[in-house]
Amino acid sequence: MKRGIRFNKDRRMSRGSMHEMDGSMDERSNGSKSPTRNGNGKRPDHQRTASGWATDNEDDQAKNPPPSDYDKKKQAFMTRAIWTLVMIAFFFVCMFAGHIYIIIIITAVQIISFKEVIAIANVPSRARSLQFTKTLNWYFLGSTMYYLYGESVIYYFKHIVLIDKVLLPFATHHRFISFMLYVIGFVFFVTSLQKGHYRFQFTQFAWTHMALYLIVVQAHFVMNNVFEGMIWFFLPISLVIINDIFAYICGITFGRTQLIKLSPKKTVEGFVGAWICTIVLGGFLTNILMRYKYFICPVNDLGANIFTGLECEVNPVFIPHTYNLPFIPPNFTFLPHTLTIAPMQFHILAMATFASLIAPFGGFFASGLKRTFNIKDFGDSIPGHGGMTDRMDCQFIMGFFSFMYYQSFIAIHKASVGSVIETAITGLTAEEQIAVVKGLATHLYNQGAVGSNIPAFLSENLVNLLAKR
Repeated sequence: MKRGIRFNKDRRMSRGSMHEMDGSMDERSNGSKSPTRNGNGKRPDHQRTASGWATDNEDDQAKNPPPSDYDKKKQAFMTRAIWTLVMIAFFFVCMFAGHIYIIIIITAVQIISFKEVIAIANVPSRARSLQFTKTLNWYFLGSTMYYLYGESVIYYFKHIVLIDKVLLPFATHHRFISFMLYVIGFVFFVTSLQKGHYRFQFTQFAWTHMALYLIVVQAHFVMNNVFEGMIWFFLPISLVIINDIFAYICGITFGRTQLIKLSPKKTVEGFVGAWICTIVLGGFLTNILMRYKYFICPVNDLGANIFTGLECEVNPVFIPHTYNLPFIPPNFTFLPHTLTIAPMQFHILAMATFASLIAPFGGFFASGLKRTFNIKDFGDSIPGHGGMTDRMDCQFIMGFFSFMYYQSFIAIHKASVGSVIETAITGLTAEEQIAVVKGLATHLYNQGAVGSNIPAFLSENLVNLLAKR
């Protein structure tokens, strides 16, 4: 009986609820607001489930659908294009502002690239358990840069460094100081070895030295190119960029044959087509750059810029020469029998060929490295472009080659003021140095460059000053 009463009661409640629902349906049919909305037109806080009623999140998704592949590619292209223009503008501003700003850029590229390459082989969980892993990496970077930068400064600015009382000890003992800095790091590494982490620590040690060689050492020669003349820095960089652009254009235009499996999109046709285009545009660019002393003169003033310019004795490689063409028969009068051209135009053929046929293998090496660690980019330092190393993979080896080629075939090796001062300071006694000064003063008097009072003054006073020491 109780069950019956309970059933009837439940049935009455059910009917009442059904009546209320009917009433609500009638209200909606008469134009009243839906019970799912309040008076101000907003949804209640509760959400409907999958019984046919849409939730708030589903409505938002319907109003804001996820971006399509086309939109993603468009956004990525716009980001890449904007940052490309920003980098180009920043680079040209720094190049025209002076050599010191380019050196700062090279230093920043060194540090960022080193950081990216070290990071891909790092195991965060193990690195956290070892106190000095990252510290040693940066210590070896600092000691290596101290040695390389010191070598460049001493070589190109001997006439400044060797006559400074404070800098002279650092200059004369630079290599020993650098070696001891490295030895300190080596000893510190050995004493920091921990049981259970040997393999990881030695892997990091080897990886650090590989990064130092492939990035920091090669970038050091890029910096030396800046000291030798802006053209030896800017031209190799431009050749690599030109080759990269035309390899892409030629590849998508008539590329059919795959070049290398490490980079599936690279084609033989794009490789060869870019080589030809790089030679042509490289010759055109060289013809423009070698007209300006700001580009072709070695650095003798770090404060110089495009407005102040530089002055120097122009390297003969930039001076046009007339060459006879032996393969033209004498009776062919309608053809020229001589060719007037600067020797630099012949050298650019070799540099453009290296930039087209050898430098891309730096990129292939980087691609293989990324595949080894299953990563797309070395980092995200440059929006739309990936990491700094992704952009510099070909530039390092190209800069290294440019320095070696310049020193072997183009540089004029002769005595400089810095080298003479270095020889006198390091190889002569004080008395012999005074004799050199007196001899140079006499020579200058004989040439009419100074008056007779200069040799007489030096003869009388230098010996007396030396005796009072």
